[in-house]
Amino acid sequence: MTGEQEKAREDIANRLARIAGHAASLKRLWDEGRESREMLTQVAAVRAALDAVGRAILEQEIDHQLSRALVYGVSDEASRALKEALDRLL
Repeated sequence: MTGEQEKAREDIANRLARIAGHAASLKRLWDEGRESREMLTQVAAVRAALDAVGRAILEQEIDHQLSRALVYGVSDEASRALKEALDRLL
């Protein structure tokens, strides 16, 4: 794994930790019977964070599949894999 790949994995791990924190905060707000407005703010934060981490993971998959296609000449397989990744995310 290259230094850039390791950095990307670390970034995603940090994003996932923040998502876990937001989700825990949402659960705590629920348990405390807090106002809906506060909870909806946390829901929006979790959703935005999940979208961002999904995008980061998809970018890694794009890089991986493009590299495979260039090195091994498997452009049809790479295209199929990328379409499947998009289907999973969307």
